[in-house]
Amino acid sequence: MDMKIGVLALQGDFAKHEEMLKSLGCDTVQVRTPADLAICEALVIPGGESTALFRQIEFIDLRAPLIEFSHHKNIFGTCAGLILMSSIINGSSQKPLGILDISIERNAFGRQLDSFKTRLILQLESEVSFEAFLIRAPEITAHGSTVEVLSEFEGKPVLIRQGKHLGACFHPELTPDEAVHRYFLNMI
Repeated sequence: MDMKIGVLALQGDFAKHEEMLKSLGCDTVQVRTPADLAICEALVIPGGESTALFRQIEFIDLRAPLIEFSHHKNIFGTCAGLILMSSIINGSSQKPLGILDISIERNAFGRQLDSFKTRLILQLESEVSFEAFLIRAPEITAHGSTVEVLSEFEGKPVLIRQGKHLGACFHPELTPDEAVHRYFLNMI
């Protein structure tokens, strides 16, 4: 697979996403500027601390380029990346990027001490059993009709797809299982 996939490298565990993408045969680019983003065929926005990510994106004038990129190319957001991609963050004055037609609640599955792993059933190209880590995970509280739910935990969406974009409440980069990243690459 000869694709150049960007990984937003402002904060969070972007290196783990890079490792996973490289294991699948992709070239990766650490995206820290609009120029970095411009050379990518797709983008992964990792988890981390969403407030810090929002501030850094604003500081380096990356907001408009990210939104423009989303109109033409695939983006995969995990945890805080999913928060950034949402349309509404419940109880927050932060203005997300509006890439996915979802409302989200930050830290809905608990604080750092409440983090856990669980087995999920993912509806990818086929049904896949996947061990998922939910670390200060957000909850998707509402979604539009064009959002496809690919997995749920306790009746709540935790993996979604909307057109060319993918979003996960969990951290697929923290397992050796390549299924979610492979699915994203197949979307491109």
